[in-house]
Amino acid sequence: MPQKILIVRFSSIGDIVLTTPVVRCLQQQLGGAEIHYLTKEAFAPILRANPRISKVITIRKTVSEVVSQLRAERYDHIIDLHNNLRSWQVIAMLGVPFSRFTKLNIRKWLLVRFKLNLMPDVHIVDRYMNTVKHLGVKNDGEGLEFYIPPEDEVSTGSLPGPFRAGYMAFVTGGRHNTKILPSEKIIEVLRKLRLPVILLGGPEDFERAQEVAAVSELNAMNACGKFSLMQSASLVKQARVVITNDTGLMHIAAAFHKPIVSVWGNTVPDFGMYPYLKPGEPQFVAEVKGLNCRPCSKIGFEECPKGHFKCMLEQNTGEIADFANRFAAGEENS
Repeated sequence: MPQKILIVRFSSIGDIVLTTPVVRCLQQQLGGAEIHYLTKEAFAPILRANPRISKVITIRKTVSEVVSQLRAERYDHIIDLHNNLRSWQVIAMLGVPFSRFTKLNIRKWLLVRFKLNLMPDVHIVDRYMNTVKHLGVKNDGEGLEFYIPPEDEVSTGSLPGPFRAGYMAFVTGGRHNTKILPSEKIIEVLRKLRLPVILLGGPEDFERAQEVAAVSELNAMNACGKFSLMQSASLVKQARVVITNDTGLMHIAAAFHKPIVSVWGNTVPDFGMYPYLKPGEPQFVAEVKGLNCRPCSKIGFEECPKGHFKCMLEQNTGEIADFANRFAAGEENS
């Protein structure tokens, strides 16, 4: 039985968070196996706070930067959860037994190109878990994990007065524009919400969020770019409800078992990367169904290829707000 294991996943935020059940189950079910994790330096903070990981090894660009370090560790097994050229190089250089995640790229291409859906009705987390099944490791059903260093916890007492008694978080950003709900649609949602809202995202999302926060009748705080990722995660953790585009903070919200309203544009939940919550935990998937152009990509574009952007501009904002309000009031089962 392997006792020293290297997990390989280079990017990105959400994908790495989605591997945390594999980390936990390996560490717990293999008699306290020592788990190391290889990733890009930019994403190391997500992993370094995880007490289940003994060592995080990082690269900036190429695996050649760490080959000697990896060889010196003498791993018993490699779990390749990325399955790209770099991860193949790691396996070839180390020459130890490995397990590799299957990407299903052909099926994704068929869904994007011909709208032929042959994707299995299986979340990517369960597909990650299948990668380690032959080691006798099973999914424990406890979901995702995310650890915040104590120094990055944001006290609600530091927030403006109206937010201290409870708020919703609205994740405004996304890796590509076609995965982002436009500011005018966010405003429509916020006008119907019953709690103050903290707008979350990176510095690149500040101007869009400021358009929303500038609307005087909305009780919205623009936090985009003002908090680190870990601090933003802390704000997500303390929110009553999280409304989010398909992006990394969506999966962090799932790790905290928050009620989630996820908003989908050009991508679709059928790719298997919707919020991974336990059965019965409240979530609502907001998407415009019946568009024959969707999904137009498994990742996203800077602008709508068709020019109409119906997948976001035709979102039912009343429905989004209704579910968020019900979740915040604990009425999801009513």
